[in-house]
Amino acid sequence: MPSTYSGYETFIAELAPRLVQRGHEVTLYCRKSLFAERPAEFQGMKMVYLPSLEHKAFSTLSHSFLAVSHASFQKNDLVFVVNAANGMFGFIPRLVRKPCVLNVDGMEWLRPKWNKLAKWIFHTSAKLGTKFYHEIVTDADEMHRLYAKEFGIDSEYIAYGANIEDSTHPEVLKKYGLKPREYYLIASRLIPDNNADIIVEAFVKSGSKRILAIAGGADYKGNTIEKAFIDKLRELGGDKVKFLGHVNSTEHVKELHCNCYAYAHGHQFGGINPSLLKALGFGNAILALNTPFNAEVLADGKYGVLFEKNAEDLAKKIAELDRDEAKASAFRRSAPDRIRERFTWDQITDEYERLFQGLVDKKKR
Repeated sequence: MPSTYSGYETFIAELAPRLVQRGHEVTLYCRKSLFAERPAEFQGMKMVYLPSLEHKAFSTLSHSFLAVSHASFQKNDLVFVVNAANGMFGFIPRLVRKPCVLNVDGMEWLRPKWNKLAKWIFHTSAKLGTKFYHEIVTDADEMHRLYAKEFGIDSEYIAYGANIEDSTHPEVLKKYGLKPREYYLIASRLIPDNNADIIVEAFVKSGSKRILAIAGGADYKGNTIEKAFIDKLRELGGDKVKFLGHVNSTEHVKELHCNCYAYAHGHQFGGINPSLLKALGFGNAILALNTPFNAEVLADGKYGVLFEKNAEDLAKKIAELDRDEAKASAFRRSAPDRIRERFTWDQITDEYERLFQGLVDKKKR
């Protein structure tokens, strides 16, 4: 905190302060190496900084082991853990009879970026998580169904949320060489399973006179796969794509969203993606890969355009939206309504608070 990179950080940045505002005491565990300054308190929350092995395969697991271990022996009522990879550590709070909840996010073992060993670890850890943790939280109807099929459990379905915001400083675009409504936007980590290559190829094929701006990069040093993927995107895009790099400022991210012509979302795995909800909250016209999770968020196309996983289909849909400015404007106007219907952070906090309180009350009985 404050959020710097992942969807989980965004999620906690919204949930944790709201729990504090409702009178709960909250302790957050942070990777020590990511913070030059380490305040003991932030927005009313106690901050604990623990080390980790900064490597793609071990950073999450090493830090999580230390964090779950530390949290399990503190005077708190409950331990909340995110990421199915941390399912294996649920035995620690269980040993000391501490109520514990795991938000699993998605089916990490299906992501193509992982080798066979990593996929086996993720699947095994997720399975162990369903045994160790008192409650498993899934963030989509489809993910709830998949966990029931794969592991035979009835998980708790609680979605992510988003805020509704408008542009307040459009002049920020000049910093990136962009003009309002003259660009499409991708805002994500540039990894293969987010399908930015399909989006770039489709955008070039669409013949749009606008440009495609990409805010994002690879976050792990020395990751040759992600570097090669970015090189591929540069080759595919040519002068039709502008690479903005990782954008640290949340204000700048907001302005990039609020002023784009449309937002392109290629995320394939995981559950309901925070980036897609954020795009709705910012009032984007959206083109999203047709997955059960993205279809759930966009109400099967009511709040955006769903495309199939091939450049030809997306190119056709980009061209159609590019010509139909009235349709794009209609999507922008209606997008925040979807957040109000189902995905406000206050609604999500209500659901987590009920879940947490129920577990604590059950232990006391």
